[in-house]
Amino acid sequence: MIPEKKNEGENSVSRRSFLRNSALAAAGFMIVPRHVLGGKGYVAPSDRLRVAGIGVGGKGFSDISEFTKGPADIAFLCDVDKRRAAEAVKKFPNAKFYTDFREMFDKEHKNFDAVSVSTPDHTHAVAAMGAMQLNKHVYVQKPLTHDIWEARMLTQGAQRYKVVSQMGNQGASGDGVRQLMEWYNAGTIGDVHTVYCWTDRPVWPQGIQWPTTRAEVPQELDWDLWLGTAPKKDYVDNLVPFNWRGWWDYGTGAIGDMGCHIIEPPFRVLGLGYPTSVECSVGSVYVGEFTRGYFPESCPPSSHVIMKFPGKNGKEVTLHWMDGGIQPERPDELGPNETFGDGGNGALFIGTKGKMMCGTYGMNPQLLPTSRTKEVKVPKTIARVPEGHYVQWVNAAIAGYGSAKQKALSSPFDIAGPLTESILMANLAIRSYDIRKEKANGKFDYPGRYIKLLWDGKNMKITNFDEANQFVKRKYRDGWSLGV
Repeated sequence: MIPEKKNEGENSVSRRSFLRNSALAAAGFMIVPRHVLGGKGYVAPSDRLRVAGIGVGGKGFSDISEFTKGPADIAFLCDVDKRRAAEAVKKFPNAKFYTDFREMFDKEHKNFDAVSVSTPDHTHAVAAMGAMQLNKHVYVQKPLTHDIWEARMLTQGAQRYKVVSQMGNQGASGDGVRQLMEWYNAGTIGDVHTVYCWTDRPVWPQGIQWPTTRAEVPQELDWDLWLGTAPKKDYVDNLVPFNWRGWWDYGTGAIGDMGCHIIEPPFRVLGLGYPTSVECSVGSVYVGEFTRGYFPESCPPSSHVIMKFPGKNGKEVTLHWMDGGIQPERPDELGPNETFGDGGNGALFIGTKGKMMCGTYGMNPQLLPTSRTKEVKVPKTIARVPEGHYVQWVNAAIAGYGSAKQKALSSPFDIAGPLTESILMANLAIRSYDIRKEKANGKFDYPGRYIKLLWDGKNMKITNFDEANQFVKRKYRDGWSLGV
């Protein structure tokens, strides 16, 4: 990884600025802001954010396009797959293209201000940390990282390097979660003790065997760079560009894909932090009569995870996560023909005085019964984000670390990091479910099943089943490091 670099040239720039300004003052000149000289509507180049995009196909393309709705320019493009990058290259012809972000960082770090990371999950941390070590502001797609330890390191890194950070869970800037917060803060549903979150994901293959047939690497794809931190493997079909989400080496399953959108509202509304325990059950694939398939490289087809959190009022909050199309029981207050959540996804808050629900991203928040949504009036106490999640980050990056705009961000790493850690705690439990030990008779024990894992959040450690701690921090392939 790129070695840590301090604020390059900061002292020399300050010294040059001082000498230049002193000389101008002595000559009787007055320094006038460039936007004044340029006239109404003029935006000085120094007031625009130069963004380097890493992973610029698919969601990465939409991310960098959204940045340009604010005062931002796409200065560089980087992608290991030229097929996926083609649309971005066409839209941003003045942006120089790279395949390896490390080369781009080494050669161009003086020519951009911020970095957008929208790669597969297993590359998020190394790309984001490398940018922060160059004192670049960072926008990273959800989930923030692949591993719990990585999330903690990025959270600390944003503070250490004093950069403006934001995770790509755009619902955090929506009106919906703010309405939920206002209802809850006003005491409308009392103290929430139970939350259900659910999704119809995965919408890609899971619970399957790793392909045994090697395929030819497309000439436009740098397969070794795509693997990055992950173990060396032969290229296989139906992995790139989408289905990697279902394989633990690269993705984080259904909860990694949707948890930051669906768990974020209860996390923010209830002020949750690190969980204290996690337990799970998972769906199985049977390959014969009474023969359960064992596919530890693949995420399961469905799961139900239960996490316990300390609540704001000192009372425990139980959060249920369900994926693979599994949903909780419909609340009695919901009419028989009314949609639960948004159909395939949603979150239900159960309080001592009532209930409320929302869909993905916190959208369409409703009190239950839904007639209460229009009947109950509470003051708007939380500022909205009319510019949206992307431009909010652009403006904050221009304003700088420590500015009012930076402090008002919807999903900076000091919020996104703990949220991601909680989501990845679910995966730790799910992966522990597949830990097995062979017995003398050739059969297996599965010591990670049917137990509750106790979590020491401060020290990032399961305290009652040490084998589970292998999933807190994975081992990178040789040549890759966070540099911390």
